[in-house]
Amino acid sequence: MAAPQLHLALLVLSLAAASAAAADSSSSSHNITAVLDGRPEYTLYNSYLSETKVCDEINSEHTVTVLVLTNGAMSSLVANLSLADIKNALRLLTLLDYFDEKKLHSLDSGSELTTSLYQKTGEAAGNMGHVNITDLRGGKVGFAPAAPGAKFQSTYTKRVDEEPSTLSVLEVSDPITFPGLFGSPSASSVNLTGLLEKAGCKQFARLIVSSGVVKIYQTAMDKALTLLAPNDDAFKAKDLPDLSKLSSADLVTLLQYHALPQYAPKASLKVAKGSIPTLASTGAGKYDLSVVSSGDDVSLDTGKDTSRVASTVLDDTPTVILTVDKLLLPPGLFGSAPSPAPAPGPAADVPASAPAPETSAPTPSPKAAGKKKKKAKSPSHSPPAPPANSPDMAPADAPVGDAADTADSKKNGGAAAAVSLAATVACVALVAASLLL
Repeated sequence: MAAPQLHLALLVLSLAAASAAAADSSSSSHNITAVLDGRPEYTLYNSYLSETKVCDEINSEHTVTVLVLTNGAMSSLVANLSLADIKNALRLLTLLDYFDEKKLHSLDSGSELTTSLYQKTGEAAGNMGHVNITDLRGGKVGFAPAAPGAKFQSTYTKRVDEEPSTLSVLEVSDPITFPGLFGSPSASSVNLTGLLEKAGCKQFARLIVSSGVVKIYQTAMDKALTLLAPNDDAFKAKDLPDLSKLSSADLVTLLQYHALPQYAPKASLKVAKGSIPTLASTGAGKYDLSVVSSGDDVSLDTGKDTSRVASTVLDDTPTVILTVDKLLLPPGLFGSAPSPAPAPGPAADVPASAPAPETSAPTPSPKAAGKKKKKAKSPSHSPPAPPANSPDMAPADAPVGDAADTADSKKNGGAAAAVSLAATVACVALVAASLLL
């Protein structure tokens, strides 16, 4: 085989390996609430995973170990704790590495310090979001916070379930806690306008105060609220409509359009499907939003334009404040996005019932021929999100539904990507085969 042909064959093999890896990656999606469904001893733990939306954070991780608590241990943990504190406790019980029973008993030097989901949030002080795993005497494995000298409050009890190399679910005896983990301030006691100004949303803060909408937000924060606050740069956009021409009622509607009557952190928005109601929504679905996500980027589609979720200002169950890089402009106030212009052509100038002329068109004058046709501008908005099939974006006070549809959707999407890559590899292989013959 000649050298060029050998190189081409190696290229085909490499692409085939990449295709197999992509297919394997696409099949690694998991659904922690579905895994725990049907196991009555973890009902309370599972319900708090859904209520705090930690389940969405877990499902977005490719490799994760979830340390679950029985109903008895969970009851002791949640007593007198706010949802924000419970959420941090669940995050600390979620390890961003794969540990099965075999690995727990074969740790290097008998101990390992691993990262938890709580550490990843950036809310942990220093390295306090890490967890110390140690193979103790008598065959026990203990879990402790990263603080020097911390006691092993929690021990491994048994294996619950696993998806090899991606998801391991283990039962432990007790939660992992440390001084300072609990005691988060209540969202209702937070200075909302102060937070917005500090986050670079001063113009938005002024609007909600002058319109009185801040009181609507504050009332909703006790139940469930996701605030989508445009940053100051969003108000400097050249194509921004003149908000001063809005009536007082329309301005209130616009500001209510920037809030969801449910707790939806970025991880939950990322997997949301279909229309999402806002505080401005009507029964007919007017003033709803949809989500467009790509990788870790999450954007909100109004039907007129899209706005990217830029940062998280506050995540305190049941309230979350996110910044967005554009104002959300509802078509109900500002009109829909323009439709694509029809492609120019001879048929556009001829009635549908008239036969097309057989003679060639007159030769244009040199002056006319020198002019170029202007191309029609394409619409700027992103395509709408896929149809609704997930309960993840139900209002916070609604019953928790089965999240299996979400996991199936993820798997199907990943499988489609893998099939597309495999088809590309097949085409390359055919070309290579033709050159080798």
